[in-house]
Amino acid sequence: MSVARSQESAHSDHKKRMKAVVKDLIPEDQIHRTQVISQTLSPVWDETFILEFEDVETASFHLDMWDSDVVESVRHKLGELTDLHGLKRIFKDARKDKGQDDFLGNVVLRLKDLHCWNDQWYQLEPRTETYPNRGQCHLQFLLTHKKRATRSSRTQPSYTVHRHLLQQLVSYEILQHQAGSISWDGELSRHASTVLYLHATQKDLSDFHQVMAQWLAYSKLYQSLEFNSNCLLHQITSIEYQWVQERLRPEQKAELAESFQSLLTYGVSLIRRYRIIFPLSVPRSRERLQSLLRVLVQMCKMKAFRELCTLSPHLPEMVAIALKSGTTEWFHMEKQHLKPMLKSMEENGKALSRLLLEVIGDLQQCQKIWNKFFISTLKLNLFSIAYLELESLVAEHVQEQLHELDSSMSKPTAESLFQLYMNLQELYRMKDFLPQRDGPLALSNFHQWFKEAVPQWLQKTYTIALERAQRAIQMDQLIPFGEHNKHSTSTVDLSTCYAQIVKTWQQLNWPDPEEAFMIMVKLVEDMCRIALMYCRLIKERAEALSLREQNEGEAANRLCIVVNNIKQLRLLVLKLPSQLEWEQLERRTGAAIDPQQIQHTLHNQLHSTVSCLDHEVQDVVQALATKLEKGIARHIQELSSSNNTREPEDSIIPLMKFLESELQYLNEHLVQENFKSLLALLWHHTLAVLSAATGQQVPSAQHYRKLHCALKSLELCFHAEGCGLPLETLHTAAFLSLDTQLALCSSTSRKLIQKYFSNRIQQQLDTSSEKYGAVTIKALYRPSEQKLRVEVLNAANLIPLDSNGSSDPFVQLTLEPRHEFPEVVARTTQCKRNELHPLFDEAFDFLIPAEKCRQEGACLLLTVFDYDTLGANDLEGEAFFPLCQLPGLDADEDQADMGRVPQTRLPLTHPKPSGDEILRLLESRKGDKEAQAFVKLRKQRAKQSKETE
Repeated sequence: MSVARSQESAHSDHKKRMKAVVKDLIPEDQIHRTQVISQTLSPVWDETFILEFEDVETASFHLDMWDSDVVESVRHKLGELTDLHGLKRIFKDARKDKGQDDFLGNVVLRLKDLHCWNDQWYQLEPRTETYPNRGQCHLQFLLTHKKRATRSSRTQPSYTVHRHLLQQLVSYEILQHQAGSISWDGELSRHASTVLYLHATQKDLSDFHQVMAQWLAYSKLYQSLEFNSNCLLHQITSIEYQWVQERLRPEQKAELAESFQSLLTYGVSLIRRYRIIFPLSVPRSRERLQSLLRVLVQMCKMKAFRELCTLSPHLPEMVAIALKSGTTEWFHMEKQHLKPMLKSMEENGKALSRLLLEVIGDLQQCQKIWNKFFISTLKLNLFSIAYLELESLVAEHVQEQLHELDSSMSKPTAESLFQLYMNLQELYRMKDFLPQRDGPLALSNFHQWFKEAVPQWLQKTYTIALERAQRAIQMDQLIPFGEHNKHSTSTVDLSTCYAQIVKTWQQLNWPDPEEAFMIMVKLVEDMCRIALMYCRLIKERAEALSLREQNEGEAANRLCIVVNNIKQLRLLVLKLPSQLEWEQLERRTGAAIDPQQIQHTLHNQLHSTVSCLDHEVQDVVQALATKLEKGIARHIQELSSSNNTREPEDSIIPLMKFLESELQYLNEHLVQENFKSLLALLWHHTLAVLSAATGQQVPSAQHYRKLHCALKSLELCFHAEGCGLPLETLHTAAFLSLDTQLALCSSTSRKLIQKYFSNRIQQQLDTSSEKYGAVTIKALYRPSEQKLRVEVLNAANLIPLDSNGSSDPFVQLTLEPRHEFPEVVARTTQCKRNELHPLFDEAFDFLIPAEKCRQEGACLLLTVFDYDTLGANDLEGEAFFPLCQLPGLDADEDQADMGRVPQTRLPLTHPKPSGDEILRLLESRKGDKEAQAFVKLRKQRAKQSKETE
């Protein structure tokens, strides 16, 4: 195949092709020939020729394809003769010129019809019409300029010019992205790639030199412009694959070695300051550091790097040194940044604590985040390097600051040192993450630096616990804390005080066994002292509250709570050995302290305190019995001296009511053991009083019946409460239930309605379940304005009633019973869309007289509905707030404001009228419109409740 170019234009109407156009019309030195491909009809040459031309408008490209004909001897041809047709072929070849090639076809193209880059198949044109189908030829054309009149092209090597051109294009690409962004992936635009390809082709740059120019450009730009370092991996791989040192001249080797060394130095400097260069607060910082480590590792593994940079240190060693120095620089920078403005020991302690927090946070990041990158790429344990360096620096710095302390340190200084001690302890515990270490650490005995401060720490802990316990007793009203608890609020605060002391022991975690034992002795002494102080003060508190009311029943109830409080305190004291881990302490001190000393010092003191608490319980039970005996004696005396015309059952009602209320309360709130001992004391005294009343005079039959009835009733009462026999208890309950029904039957409809709301209020008080959620309010009554102000704060844990799994709640406020507040209209909050924990924060005012609030059953009814656009609103639940308990109701003046009124959390309930006796009584009164209207409303609420269940 022959190719050539011609400056003569090819006439479009010249249809007859000339034989051997290229051979005959163009000089031989302007013709290029390909190799001969033998024995094939689909030859592949893959050869490139450079043809020069001057004017693209007149120049044409000519390609002739020939079948090479090699001269052979007659003997050789006769040897291949097989038939007559072969003989005719021999005669035909004999008439031709020796060695003449057969013409297969040609391609003639005008250059002005070509693009800068063409790649396609062209049809071979025949010389005559005898054999028109000559096949196709695949050609690729690339039009370039012959030379560039630039100073760089004349004075610098081509690959250098190529590198400079590449640097300009890469800089432009990076600047097109947002400043500081690393989103550029290293790919050039199509136009830039074309320019680089044309330049490389024009200068005949090899692939290796192109890759080398790319490496030089990218590695240099990476040190000034921020982009993803993954862009360098392609050049590293290509140089490694094509590396042959002899391809480069000495100056090229030096330039490549300098680029390796420059990037290595720059990369290591970035790693040294990785905390600043790759902060975790910046997105993709982890990926950037990991990419840089991968690039440096791959570069140092290259044959080119090993051959050209023979004197370069080992990469892990360089990085380890850089990380160590960078850690030191970071520590000193943080120390200077957190340096206190005031030069006092207290401020120095706070500054040291803040510095320790920064160090601990940095080490946590090293251990949890960065360490895996350095281990996977460089086999370096970053945490170990950073910890050993920071631990040594911290130890040195803290010791320098603590040298200025003396034994007369102030309390604020001691408190700041405790926080510093805690931070040092946390830092020292992080040593467990070290893979291995040689020798002790600088912080091994750091606890010895704080020996002078330990007594003040313990005294501070005791003082805080003592003051808190005293405040708790002063605020305690000696009423049960919650429905299922028998003790009051002060024991809860006392348990918190003990828990804080236990936490202090755990936080100290003093390593020295003997000193730890002395600390334990001090803590146990303090807790026992607080326990005995509590018993004394809580009894004084009960006595002070009883003097205000002059009521034996209330005084007895408070003493009952005192008993339970001391029993609860006893449980707290008995838990101390396990909470303070005495067994572990005994094992630690086994070699230094005799176990008998531990038994004598700790256990005996604990047992002595428990015995004192038991004695206190017995004293309070005795005082409780004395309080109740006075009430029993008074009621029996009244019974004995009452008018004989009264029925016996009527005469003993006051006594039975007194005993039932008191014994029921004591049974619910006293431990069973203490309750039985109390019953024994009361029963013997009651028998003595009855005997004395009987012997005063010969009783009449009526009087006898009264005493006998009282005795039997007392016997049943005590026996049921003491032994819990179910039959007598059921009989008594049935009698009371019948009495209640008779009382109800004699009442008016309005009285029944009032009783209904009283029962609902009591049912709400008796339950702690928030099955249907709860609503929180604040309520205050101002007597001077006769105004009730209610703030609806929020609702919580509502049941989803909509198909989307949520609700649209709002609250309706009404004052009940309606006959007591006929003029007060209902109020409604705003509706909160798609909320199960809505925040309303709305206030409402109601004008009502104070005497109305004190009526039986008077309450604020809060009904929570789920708003429904199409149908009726669904019921979420209802809550009752008794108006008789309104803050400010019994005050003469408006002394309270809403800011100081406590919040009230009311559980939501659902009405279930099917088993309510009052509603059945009201429903049976067919002629009473008010009763029927009330029953209809409650049934409607009950129906809504059933629909939600």
